[in-house]
Amino acid sequence: MNKDIVIIGVNFYPEDTAIGLYSTQMAEYLSENGFNVSVITGFPYYPQWKIWEEYRNKPKYLKEVHKRIKIYRYKQFTPKNPNFKNRIRHILSFTFGSLKNLRKIKEADLIMAVVPFTSDVWLAHKLAKKTSSKVWVHIQDFEFDAAFETGIIENNKLKKVASKILYKIESRLLDKANIVSTISYSMLEKAKKKTKTELFYLPNWIDETFINPEKTEIHPYLKSDKFKVLYSGNIGAKQDWETFIKVVNYFKGRDDIEFVVVGNGAKKDWLLSQIKNFKNVKYYAPVPYKDLPDLLCSADLHILFQKSKVVDTVMPSKLLGMMASAKPSLVTGNLKSEVAKVIKESQGGEFFDSNDIKSIINFIEELNKNPHLAENYGKNARRYIIEHFSKEKVLGNLKSKIKEILSYGGKDD
Repeated sequence: MNKDIVIIGVNFYPEDTAIGLYSTQMAEYLSENGFNVSVITGFPYYPQWKIWEEYRNKPKYLKEVHKRIKIYRYKQFTPKNPNFKNRIRHILSFTFGSLKNLRKIKEADLIMAVVPFTSDVWLAHKLAKKTSSKVWVHIQDFEFDAAFETGIIENNKLKKVASKILYKIESRLLDKANIVSTISYSMLEKAKKKTKTELFYLPNWIDETFINPEKTEIHPYLKSDKFKVLYSGNIGAKQDWETFIKVVNYFKGRDDIEFVVVGNGAKKDWLLSQIKNFKNVKYYAPVPYKDLPDLLCSADLHILFQKSKVVDTVMPSKLLGMMASAKPSLVTGNLKSEVAKVIKESQGGEFFDSNDIKSIINFIEELNKNPHLAENYGKNARRYIIEHFSKEKVLGNLKSKIKEILSYGGKDD
């Protein structure tokens, strides 16, 4: 008899970036491998922070079927300005709106809560109690850590009170789960300080047959003969746009190097206002998922500028696509982070402290002058990513662990 799995998370198909992409691919894989999969989710809104146009006039509660997966949606409040207050409303809207969808699930063997939101874990426990099922918490991002580390709460007094309360709630919810997984080894270390529940390494993955430079064509955004430096992804508060602006400002008089930004997000309008006078920077809206391989493989260099003060809150999924494209990566951030470790081990690029503008500029210059060096970095990057983050390998391990949990049991709620 097939086992029933319910996935709870606000991001899902048709969102095809970040957490929505991974939750969708995970659900599809489990469905294809004999599980009955249902998903409790929101209306697609990411990365634009706006309910997608094709969903705006649909009813507040919506049931859909995607590749035999039953999808139960609630139209959550989605703010145009996702500041701290609005994010709280966003989270609470989805959480309490999804309670009605919990009642539509009659049977379950395993509930998988995808964090963020941490409140999804609360929903999972409620459903698990009703269905006598087990709970798997998968942490894509430590929601509370991210909020505090990126300065989303500026008032120190409020920050101190809020952190004490929220971390206590977080630990209590994680302790009640049967298993907790997260996407990097350093995040596992952080999880050890938050819960006594069994931990499991479940990194994000890459389908190397999808992003394959041998099967791609030059993307229209990157057709120039210049050395093309690409950022593709969310334009949000986690990225270090101040460093980006300093770098493009240095190259503003050059006609042999151009910077291309492809994406959307909460800081898009701010960024466009900052770069409007830079002739060497081009901005484009996100490409359809099917065109992503062409885009990534057409760059000469990928960049990911992260803030140095944020350590190991998240392992950015976009890094996998960057490296799978067989092109070098330039990443900034905290030198103690796992991303720094991956870049160093792979020899697929270079990692610098965000304040080391001179080294960042020198690396771009070096690759511009030495195509052979860039090619070696790229080959190293793709080889490493296939060895450690192949989709079949990662999701195969997930399937095996689920079967183990459902066969041998575990902690009872």
